[in-house]
Amino acid sequence: MDRKTISELASFIKGAPTAFHAVEKMSGILKEEGFEELEECKKWELKPGKGYYVTRNHSSIIAFKAGDELKDYSFHVTASHSDSPGFKLKENAELEIKKKYTVLNTEGYGGMICSTWFDRPLSVAGRVLIRTAEGVSTRLVDLDRDLLMIPSLAIHMNRAVNDGQKLNKQVDMRPVLSGSEKAPGAVRRLVAKELGAAEEDIYGMDLFLYNRMAPAVWGSDDEFFSCPQLDDLECAFASMKGFLAGHNKKNVNVFACFDNEEVGSGTKQGAGSTFLYDVLWRINRALGKDDEDFYRAAAGSFMLSCDNAHAVHPNYREKTDATNCVYMNEGIVVKSHAGQKYTSDAVSIAVMKTICEKADVPVQFFANRSDEAGGSTLGNIAMAQVSMNAVDIGLPQLAMHSAYETCGVKDVSYLIRAAETFYNSHISAAGDGTFHIE
Repeated sequence: MDRKTISELASFIKGAPTAFHAVEKMSGILKEEGFEELEECKKWELKPGKGYYVTRNHSSIIAFKAGDELKDYSFHVTASHSDSPGFKLKENAELEIKKKYTVLNTEGYGGMICSTWFDRPLSVAGRVLIRTAEGVSTRLVDLDRDLLMIPSLAIHMNRAVNDGQKLNKQVDMRPVLSGSEKAPGAVRRLVAKELGAAEEDIYGMDLFLYNRMAPAVWGSDDEFFSCPQLDDLECAFASMKGFLAGHNKKNVNVFACFDNEEVGSGTKQGAGSTFLYDVLWRINRALGKDDEDFYRAAAGSFMLSCDNAHAVHPNYREKTDATNCVYMNEGIVVKSHAGQKYTSDAVSIAVMKTICEKADVPVQFFANRSDEAGGSTLGNIAMAQVSMNAVDIGLPQLAMHSAYETCGVKDVSYLIRAAETFYNSHISAAGDGTFHIE
């Protein structure tokens, strides 16, 4: 096990309780590596060989570095997502219960496993809009303490709980804030105190619950790693590490991490937005290229759509395909689907296998059972805006969309190596479906 890498992953995820914090964390890492921040509302002036990044909505980020020999160039892109399923606080969140409790009114974000949120310490984090003398500014907040819990109903009051329970998000998933009645605005007051701001200066809040359980390495041989939000911060972390380590003078290397994948990617900051297209088009123009150069570059470009995959569950082996099933600690997963929920096809799989061979990284293949509908990911959604060859990959994990997920300790290093090799390589299109990799 690469203990240093796992420790870095644990620290990264612990510091990213929301998509806003994940992007702030990635921005900080990029700054430390010498990347310059750009703004979408300002003119871009770029220099080959220098790194840049831009954010949208404080919850999506795209970083890039252009080589200095961009004649017949292409974009090499990895895409992941910053968000995870959970619970968002409603605007007026406090609910008083018989003057003995105060609970919070929440709504579900994405497809979470509700039962995994019971009986564990929770807190609140997100972004806050604050009025200042200069206007309204954005601040991130994390009430970094064990603040909330959603208690289970005792089995004595629900004898059928182990026979299956239908959970109602409006009724069953309200976290307890206090053992007394709190006046409306209690959460706002906590946030204002944390930020050192006046309550009346808070003009907007996007706040989410998050699981406070610490990451853990476990198993008889320390072979497993568990923490919240592995889907998809594990892939975001690994692909960013590979991006920072890789370089090719003939490419524009691009790292993209989008918000809102868990709710369909259809926002201005999602993979279905124009964010990726806008950035790639502006890179092309800022480097002195014309429209023809852009279309040629896009046609020869390649994307790794990085989103975790389902490992075989030891208690539910029958839930996975008979021959295309994957296991933790056995390498990167290439995902395919006949109905095109994944971007992988024979061409892109061949490219990915070549990259993994160069990186000396093992590859596995995943397909859903033919009688089960699987989830989709961001690759195909992004391709509706800017088309390029792409492959859907991920790292195998258990308990996807649980409040506490599990992966293998070896696999994150495999993706870092493969991503670095991808960014070090130059993939050129010799025709439709034909590629040369050097």
